[in-house]
Amino acid sequence: MHLDSDNFSIYDIRQFPLVMFNQAAATDGYAARWEQEIEALMQHGQRFVVVYDQLRTEESQADRKQRGMWLKQNKVALASVCLSLISVEPEAERRARIQAMGEVAVKAFGIAHVAVGSLAEAQQLSQRLLSAAG
Repeated sequence: MHLDSDNFSIYDIRQFPLVMFNQAAATDGYAARWEQEIEALMQHGQRFVVVYDQLRTEESQADRKQRGMWLKQNKVALASVCLSLISVEPEAERRARIQAMGEVAVKAFGIAHVAVGSLAEAQQLSQRLLSAAG
């Protein structure tokens, strides 16, 4: 299966297997589109990493619930291709909070999460993870 970046808005896949979350596209009601895109990434079958760059938007309760249910139902399949979620946060205090929240998500959804201080760090970590995974 070929991934066409024109078919994605929630995720920027132009640097695949490094996948960037597009927070500007994650407006109220985006969860259905998110499901379509994450399923397309899974069906592609190649391992990837998702990067969240200085995430500042708040997700609606309805979107959070829908995505949470999907993640619980599909966590094993998603974890087989999504190596890690990486949050970029330059502010050390905020980064520590994000890392702590990420550890809760790891337990719930089974996908590794790391918070780093820069996009360059996220890219380097992504390359290491993808290289190690083969």
